[in-house]
Amino acid sequence: MRANVILGVLALAAVTAEPAVAQTRPVSQPRAAARITGSWEIYPLRGEGFGSGVQPKVPVAAPKPVPEAPLRQPHLDAWRKLLADNAELTRKGLPPLSTGMACMPDGMPAMMQATFPMEILETPGQVTIIQEAFNQVRRIYLNATLPAVDDADPRFNGHSSGRWEGTTLVVTTIGVKENARFRNVPHSAKMRVTERLRLLNDEMLENQVTVEDPEYLTGPWTWTWMYKRWPGYKIEEYVCEDNRYFEDPAQKYQRLRVN
Repeated sequence: MRANVILGVLALAAVTAEPAVAQTRPVSQPRAAARITGSWEIYPLRGEGFGSGVQPKVPVAAPKPVPEAPLRQPHLDAWRKLLADNAELTRKGLPPLSTGMACMPDGMPAMMQATFPMEILETPGQVTIIQEAFNQVRRIYLNATLPAVDDADPRFNGHSSGRWEGTTLVVTTIGVKENARFRNVPHSAKMRVTERLRLLNDEMLENQVTVEDPEYLTGPWTWTWMYKRWPGYKIEEYVCEDNRYFEDPAQKYQRLRVN
């Protein structure tokens, strides 16, 4: 009788122990850096009606302005002339031409300047960035092999592959359409954009951006963007429809059809 009881206890222990063992097995958990998931707005606040107006709990020095692109000649002179012409149009109260006028998305890297809020979602094997402006969606595939430059189908946001280096997400992007330009800077199909995204604290996200292009640039073009977390913000639908803007053929500025 006693032996039967002991055997029964041992059998019960063996059955009940299995779930405990299963709970101790390694489980794939989100990295600490996965806290980048959420809604973000550009920092510092621009005072232009964008953003929540809430300052971070821990002050962070604002990033320096984006420097002039190190363009090769004659592209540098042509770009500077375009900037001067646009500045003159603005002085006259005439809005310069823009991709927004044509209802076209910003493309990379411009979409990451986040004039409107953006949302970052981390899922297994992928980080997705959704920019409210023009409903732009960018997919970063983790540890993926990028296509050869000559084989990369041109896209507004290009082809992006990312990897975690500790708590920094390093992203490489190629294959951006040549007509998708940041600050009107021309580029070739060989342009490569490298980003290093890391949390400075739970509220602030830093993005160190480097653009390289052997055909148009004399060297790397580097700057830093920062974003402030906006808890609870829900990305709105942004559709550019019934567009009435067009290019004035003579003065090259945006005009609005009134009929």
